[in-house]
Amino acid sequence: MTIRLYDTGARQIRDFIPLTPGCVSIYLCGATVQAAPHIGHIRSGLNFDIMRRWFDYRGYDVTFVRNVTDIDDKIITKSAAQGRPWWSIGYENERAFNAGYDVLGCLPPSYEPRATGHITEMVEMMRGLIERGHAYVSDGNVYFDVRSFPQYLELSNQDLDDLRQPSGEGETGKRDQRDFAMWKAAKPGEPSWETPWGRGRPGWHLECSAMAHKYLGSAFDIHGGGIDLIFPHHENEIAQAKAYGDEFARYWVHNAWVTMSGEKMSKSLGNSVLVSEMVKHWRPIVLRYYLGTPHYRSMIEYSEEALREAESAFARIEGFVQRVVEKAGGVVEPAGEVPPAFAEAMDDDLGVPQALAVVHTTVRQGNSALAADDKEAAVARLAEVRAMLGVLGLDPLDPHWAGEADRGEDLHGVVDTLVRLVLEQREAARTRKDWGTADAIRDQLQQTGLVIEDGPSGPRWTLGPR
Repeated sequence: MTIRLYDTGARQIRDFIPLTPGCVSIYLCGATVQAAPHIGHIRSGLNFDIMRRWFDYRGYDVTFVRNVTDIDDKIITKSAAQGRPWWSIGYENERAFNAGYDVLGCLPPSYEPRATGHITEMVEMMRGLIERGHAYVSDGNVYFDVRSFPQYLELSNQDLDDLRQPSGEGETGKRDQRDFAMWKAAKPGEPSWETPWGRGRPGWHLECSAMAHKYLGSAFDIHGGGIDLIFPHHENEIAQAKAYGDEFARYWVHNAWVTMSGEKMSKSLGNSVLVSEMVKHWRPIVLRYYLGTPHYRSMIEYSEEALREAESAFARIEGFVQRVVEKAGGVVEPAGEVPPAFAEAMDDDLGVPQALAVVHTTVRQGNSALAADDKEAAVARLAEVRAMLGVLGLDPLDPHWAGEADRGEDLHGVVDTLVRLVLEQREAARTRKDWGTADAIRDQLQQTGLVIEDGPSGPRWTLGPR
């Protein structure tokens, strides 16, 4: 029953041993709210939502912190270009991110702190680092002295002599170009806050070190984020926090990208697909299946074909669920435990692809039970399937998904009436053994995108995959 996770710092899968027995603390680098989210942004939230759900299932008391970076260079640049307050842009996009997380079924975090709400904690951390000789003030900026911290670059496994530290505009007065900004001196027209070293605004890296300390203390279990954050963001977080005296994160877990034509999905590259647009064309539960079921450390190459395959695969699961509920005459509750093979896969570095294979195997067994008119076995398999889908956030009977309206719920009653009139004609043809006419009606319905299934209580229709 030991959960194992790939630790980027150790470069291997390690047994998870919590700091506090029965509890797990997770800090996830969340949204930088300079634009609405694309599916690459939301993938990280989905992957760590599944992690959080698995820890919940295993009986852990989970504290899950996902921050909001609501002040940075890009937000300020957009503010100037659009003639809008920086906080207006940030808040608008923060709401868009939360809408994206919600529509795809992510559980809300325990805490969701904004960077601008924690300036006091950042000032305190800078003061401590300056006193310890790890940071210095120059031209109103505060820089971290990377040579003062011998463990610098251990996470990303780089050589300090070869380092090229990304720098922003106005970062003057560095003793070493490899030092990074913790605090940036105020510029005319930009947002700023008062500090003992003059007015300015926080650097990106300082924000997360301070907020993780605030909400999870000097040591916590897991720090997560996308692989693009390993350097410089996470490397610089570690330097600040550990030089300040924190033990900081004990496990580093990183998810891979969503790519398009082999490139990371990115607004700057012009190849991003917004969540708000995707859910107009694909059911949110299908989009969750598509983004959440590959292994979190595997790249996802975006394509319409891959989405159609995900839709077809989920339709097979959903069809089984609907058929058993119909046969049982009511809702079948999830089993108290998932099958052992599913649990084994999830314990092994959140092996969702292997766990999903168990789901599909159980669905096939349930369909065989239905074909044999074995109601008891079919219901038992559905209970197992619901338990497994619940862990993945994909249970179609969960109340969250009950409100899905993007496939024309308002027209469902009208369509149902019309289809049933046609099905009555088909049944009449079958009664008089006019199999040719019955088959022709079925085929014509299927050409419109409907799937017709004959069951003990008569024919039923569902929307087929695109």
